[in-house]
Amino acid sequence: MATPEEAHDSTPEAEITSVLEQNDELDDEPPPPKIRDTPEDIKQDAIVNTLAFHPHEDILAAGDIDGDIYLYSYSCTEGENKELWSSGHHLKSCRKVAFSSDGEKLFSVSKDKAVHIMDVQAGKLVTRIPKAHSKPINALLLVDENVVATGDDEGTLKVWDMRKGTSFMSLKHHEDYISDIAVDQAKKTLLTSSGDGTMGVFSIKRRRFELLSEFQDGDLTSVSIMKRGRKVVCGSGEGTIYIFNWNGFGATSDRFAVQAESIDSIVPITDSLLCAASMDGFIRAISILPNRVVGSVGQHAGEPIEEIACSRDTRFVASCAHDQLIKFWDVSSLHKTSVSDYRRRKKKDGRLKALSSKAFGGGGDFFSGLLDTTEETDKTEEVEDDDSDEEDDSESD
Repeated sequence: MATPEEAHDSTPEAEITSVLEQNDELDDEPPPPKIRDTPEDIKQDAIVNTLAFHPHEDILAAGDIDGDIYLYSYSCTEGENKELWSSGHHLKSCRKVAFSSDGEKLFSVSKDKAVHIMDVQAGKLVTRIPKAHSKPINALLLVDENVVATGDDEGTLKVWDMRKGTSFMSLKHHEDYISDIAVDQAKKTLLTSSGDGTMGVFSIKRRRFELLSEFQDGDLTSVSIMKRGRKVVCGSGEGTIYIFNWNGFGATSDRFAVQAESIDSIVPITDSLLCAASMDGFIRAISILPNRVVGSVGQHAGEPIEEIACSRDTRFVASCAHDQLIKFWDVSSLHKTSVSDYRRRKKKDGRLKALSSKAFGGGGDFFSGLLDTTEETDKTEEVEDDDSDEEDDSESD
């Protein structure tokens, strides 16, 4: 029998051995996955022209200048972004991709003048309309499960019945490329923005052209319907946002110049707030009526942005630029943003307010000097315009 002294001497050794064994077991366990605020960037081999989010799942489609289409699953868990499949069926640059409302098909148009339909689950080409236009196709909109609208580089709009694979409207009233297409909630009226500086109005129901707006300065690069269908918003290559009243398409009701090289792509986030991408690499959050630049959502430092897209839950905006990166930005805070009608002159230092810590990429960034350090309120952020940043020529609400 061990004496009390011997028992006391052996206890610390046993405890140390036990602790070491437990540490070895812990070392064998993998560390828990890191959860990020946004999915990680996706690096591409070529410049991506177009992006589209799946309507029901965490899936993103991308089309690049080589004509390739990629499908990715994305996640905020680090290391969980995955390529699901890729397709090289287009012979030239893929310019637009769009999912069907059920998410089972992926439509794409290209400089090769073709319309393709891919099976999302299988990653296989199921339908191809070669020579859908006589010129390269630039714009695509899925009106419903059977009707698709396309626009080409010379201003021709076609509307297709996909059950037959034929177009039932082919109208040319623009003198330059069609950059974007939008449709009203009733699916009766198509709106087109064009490089000739006009917005076109077309009736699907009557299958005819209605009118062109007056000419604006520079290309019209994008078009969206906002304010519960009462306003139409167009971005322009000159960095001006043009606003039309519904059923007042001939002339703008409001316009204001944003301190940006251009407004190349816009996506509504709420009924009054949109995100706009520019050649200067910034994605700006912009309020419509009152017209204000709220701040910066994110940036591709010094790289022109080709397109932005919004996820189905409007939590993320994805962007693609000439740096060959697809980036994700958290825009969920914009849903709580309130914009004040009150106007006051602010300091004229030309800085753009960052709406998140990721918006300017941290210290050492070339554009970090633009960071606005204005404090945010705890719950609802009120934004007031900077007279040095924008020109508001508002005429009516």
